[in-house]
Amino acid sequence: MTTASDTPVLDTLAAMTLDSLEHCHLDAKTMMFTRIAALAAMDAPAISYLANLGPAADVGMTPEELQDVLVAVAPIVGTARVMAAAGHISQALGIVIAVAEAGMPDMGA
Repeated sequence: MTTASDTPVLDTLAAMTLDSLEHCHLDAKTMMFTRIAALAAMDAPAISYLANLGPAADVGMTPEELQDVLVAVAPIVGTARVMAAAGHISQALGIVIAVAEAGMPDMGA
């Protein structure tokens, strides 16, 4: 029997991520490139980018590489999805900046 949690959705997502990492043999940076590409393909909301941009930066992904990922997937996912992804990434970065300026704990970490 599991213990009740105040954050069951976040706990489930964390467990799914850990399972994915345990069963994937990609290096950390390639894993993050793949995740960002998948987010763009799925037209993911800003909160999804927020959850992945910190780990992407932690493994050394640069803003130029993030842009390269969007360029690479553009012919596959299309202009609308790439532009939406860029907007969602900008929104996620704005959230990070606002949190940092307010002195609140970083929710993307």
